[in-house]
Amino acid sequence: MSVSLSGQLADAARAGLDLLLPPRCPETGALISGAPGVSADAWRNLHFLAGPCCECCGLPFDIDLPGGTLCAACEASAPRYDRARAVLAYDEFSKSLLLNLKHGDRTDIAPLLGGWLRRAGDGLIRNADIVAPVPMHRSRLFRRRFNQAGLLAAGMTQGTGHRPALDLLERIRATPTQGHLSRLARSRNVRGAFAVRAKYRGQLDGKRVLLVDDVFTTGATVEECARVLRRAGVKFVDVITVARVLRPRH
Repeated sequence: MSVSLSGQLADAARAGLDLLLPPRCPETGALISGAPGVSADAWRNLHFLAGPCCECCGLPFDIDLPGGTLCAACEASAPRYDRARAVLAYDEFSKSLLLNLKHGDRTDIAPLLGGWLRRAGDGLIRNADIVAPVPMHRSRLFRRRFNQAGLLAAGMTQGTGHRPALDLLERIRATPTQGHLSRLARSRNVRGAFAVRAKYRGQLDGKRVLLVDDVFTTGATVEECARVLRRAGVKFVDVITVARVLRPRH
């Protein structure tokens, strides 16, 4: 079967499915004209991050500053990663979207969020040798059945020529939920929780890795991942997330 014919059949199948199960906005439940997507009402409530930001952690600035400027926190204590960027501010709307993905079994949201990540992280993706998700401990993966960071990495790299290394890192220690922990407590919580899988050791010297996750809060998790990667020889570590908490690192 030719590629064009198979593509036409796939399009016809999708059109038939849309007739039976019309696509709906993952936030409002409203019918939408195409998938993946969100309704106009949901779109207005999403706070996309754009404009000047800290060159390192990606914290948005309130005023226009020259490119390459660092926020006070990064000036005082440089993170272990090189650059972090995010698509959305973490608020009630982006939180709801991510909770639908993580705990509502709405894995169909991943391609939508992956597309947003691809646009927001275009430069990071082009510069990356390896794209990898932040891993989930096997006990939590067993309960949830999927790693949302892996789904996001797969959606983001679609059409880019990258195949995400879903198993680059492993979470070797289960850690308590970090919801209400301070930055210092989060850092202690994830210390020693990650490792580079044996199959990749000796292959990472001088590489640039792009880590993918759902939310950037204090950065403790990705900093620990970056520490482990650098010990394995990785030269640059960048980070891309769907959302980030808009407060300084402390």
